[in-house]
Amino acid sequence: KSDSDTYTCDIGDAQSRAKLVVQEIPVLFKQELQNEEAKEGKQVKLTCELSKPDTPVKWMKGDTVLYASEKYEFKQRGTVAELIIRDVKSIDA
Repeated sequence: KSDSDTYTCDIGDAQSRAKLVVQEIPVLFKQELQNEEAKEGKQVKLTCELSKPDTPVKWMKGDTVLYASEKYEFKQRGTVAELIIRDVKSIDA
C-alpha cells in the first residue's frame, strides 16, 4: 500500500507520469481464537493467527478496548497475535 503514488519518467524536457494504486489484500484469520478455561489467579493466553504478518490488532473484552497493563499483555510475532491475561478472576470470563 505504501508504494501507491505518482511515478514519473523524465528524458530531457519530456516527462511521462503514471499513478500506481495498490489494493491491499484483506486480512483473514488463519486460526481463530479458541475457548479457554482457567482457575482463578492463573494466567491465560489467547492466540489467533492472521493471514498477513504484522497486521495491527485491537483486543477487546465485550465492547471494551483493552490496553497493555499489569493485567493485560499483548504480543505479536509475524502472523501470530497473543493476549495474555494475568491473575484471572471470575469477572474476566
